[in-house]
Amino acid sequence: MSHRPILGLTMGDPAGIGPEICLRALREPSVLAASVPVLFGDAGLLRRLAKTGFPANLARVVSLAEFNASAAPTTPVVVDCAALDTDHIEPGKVSATCGKAAYIYIEHSIRAALAKQIDGVVTGPIHKEALRLSGVNYPGHTEIFTALTGAKRSCMMLYSDKITVSMVTTHVGYHEVPGKLSVARVLDVIELTAEAMGWMLRRQPRIGVCGLNPHAGEHGLFGRGEEEEFVGPAVAEAKQRGIDATGPLVPDAAFTAEGRRQFDAFICLYHDQGHIPFKMLAFNTGVNTTLGLPIIRTSVDHGTAFDIAWQGKADPTSLYSAIHIAAKLAAGRTTSEIP
Repeated sequence: MSHRPILGLTMGDPAGIGPEICLRALREPSVLAASVPVLFGDAGLLRRLAKTGFPANLARVVSLAEFNASAAPTTPVVVDCAALDTDHIEPGKVSATCGKAAYIYIEHSIRAALAKQIDGVVTGPIHKEALRLSGVNYPGHTEIFTALTGAKRSCMMLYSDKITVSMVTTHVGYHEVPGKLSVARVLDVIELTAEAMGWMLRRQPRIGVCGLNPHAGEHGLFGRGEEEEFVGPAVAEAKQRGIDATGPLVPDAAFTAEGRRQFDAFICLYHDQGHIPFKMLAFNTGVNTTLGLPIIRTSVDHGTAFDIAWQGKADPTSLYSAIHIAAKLAAGRTTSEIP
C-alpha cells in the first residue's frame, strides 16, 4: 500500500455535478498530498467534459479488469466502469440510465474496498429519484453501503468543525419515524457516534441526544411518550457503558451556540432534525460519513445540483473535505483506533 491512502471516488449521478468536482479533485494539490484518488466512473463522460474545458486527461484510465489485476496505484487513476452510453447523457436531466450508472460506480467501489484494493470510498452525489427509476430499491448511500457490506449496524453522521450530527432514522417519511425508534437503535447510534468522535477528538466526547417532540415531549404532554420509552432509557444505558451522554434535549434549543459549546455531537431522531442545522452552519465544508461499516465511507453533504451541472460553477470544497476525513480515518484504521 502507498504511504498515502488509496481512496476510491465515485462519480455520482453522471448528469449532476459529481463528474466535474471529481475531476477537480484529481488535480487538487491538497488531495494529492493526502491520498491517491481512484475515480470510479465513465471515461467517455469525462472526455465529453474535457471538450468543454474540464481537465479530463490528468489521470491514467484503466478498465475494471485492468484495475483488478494491477498493482496498487501511486498516481490518480480513472477506472472506466463503462456503465452507460455517454454520448446521449444530458446534464441536469433525471434518468433511470444515470441512476443505474451511479449505483454501478458505488457497487464497484465497495467491492474494491472489501477486497482491500482501496483504503476507503468517497462518494459523489446521487439523485434518489433517478436511483428509484433504475429499479435500485435503496433510498440512499447509507442504505446501499449497509446492505452491500453486510454491516450489522450503521448510521449516518454529518461531521464538521462547527457542528456534528448523527441520525437515528434517515430516508423515511415523518409518519414512519416513531415506528422505527427503539432503545436498541438509539443506543447503537449513540455508541457509534461516541466511538467515532472519540477518535476524531482524541478524548471522550460529549453527546447530546434530541427528543422527538416539541419541548422533548414536555413529560408526556406532546407525542406518545417516545422520549420516555426510547430516548431516556438509551441515554441511561449509554451512561452505564461509560459514554458522556445527555438527553432527551429540547430539539429547538439544542443547536444554539451554547448548545454547540456544550456538546461535541448531537443524536437526531429524524433526517431534517439534524440536516437543517448542519447545512445552515457547514453546507460547503461538512462531510457525510457512514459509521459502523467494515470499510471507510465518506461523502459530500450536498446533492447533484442539476441546475448548474457541467457548467464549471460547482464548489468542490465539500468533496475535498470528505477526502481529507477519509484519509485521516484510513490512517487511523491501521492502528484500530476507530470503529
